[in-house]
Amino acid sequence: MELLVDVILDTVIDGVKILPFLFITYLLMELLERHTMDKAGDIVRKAGKSGPLWGAVLGVLPQCGFSAAASNLYAGRVITVGTLIAIYLSTSDEMLPLMISERVPVTTILPILGLKALVGIIAGFIVDFAANKTRKIRHQGREDFRIDELCEREHCHCEDEEEGSILKSAFVHTVHIFLYLLVLTFILNFIVELIGEEAIMSVITANPLLGHIVAGIIGLIPNCAASIIITELYLGGMITMGTMMSGLLVGAGIGLLILFRVNPEFKRNLHITGILYVTGVFFGILIDLIL
Repeated sequence: MELLVDVILDTVIDGVKILPFLFITYLLMELLERHTMDKAGDIVRKAGKSGPLWGAVLGVLPQCGFSAAASNLYAGRVITVGTLIAIYLSTSDEMLPLMISERVPVTTILPILGLKALVGIIAGFIVDFAANKTRKIRHQGREDFRIDELCEREHCHCEDEEEGSILKSAFVHTVHIFLYLLVLTFILNFIVELIGEEAIMSVITANPLLGHIVAGIIGLIPNCAASIIITELYLGGMITMGTMMSGLLVGAGIGLLILFRVNPEFKRNLHITGILYVTGVFFGILIDLIL
């Protein structure tokens, strides 16, 4: 009982400490999104063969539902499968606001974002090259952004154009993530206290490959909880940067969920998911070997 109370107190205290930073971060993200989302979409639409480059670079920016928008664009064959993969790999989901809220040094955040973008660019061009060689890619018509699906699910009212809605959206996002953070942090803290940090670390170091495989599976969860879990484990020193990257590279946020909704080719969707998973885990392992 005493252990449970200590874990609850530690979780609440840690959560409350980052709450104002989390709100400020989401407020800035909302302002940034209002001025960049349409421009980013236009750039990706018009990118052509350089789509993976622009997709990976723009995917790093904290924009609400960019991976979901990419799924819709791919379903309409407005962008290539390589561009879609590049965006999925570079998208940070909740990793960036969480790291900013935890006051992680910029010198740590920027290399992570840079690595995600670089992997997205490399993988995107390779996938497009392979797709063109096998003639599996076709451009047919175009499809507009359908962010309303994401907004309805998250109840963030992102579609509201009034300036006053920015505060509301930031507040809703903050509460949404804060509640996730409290629950997941409590679970992680309880497991660490129950099993012991040394025991967990010994399991991870004994079989690092398993850590990458599991992180990749967690990353596939079409929910912000995945990136929160992985980021928290990394910030707590429980996993390596490479293991974190395996999960975060695979994590496309709600993008995969939207892809399976709007793209009728189920087998192709599975192929895309498989490519995303293998690519993320491969580069995560590679990063650990290099670093």
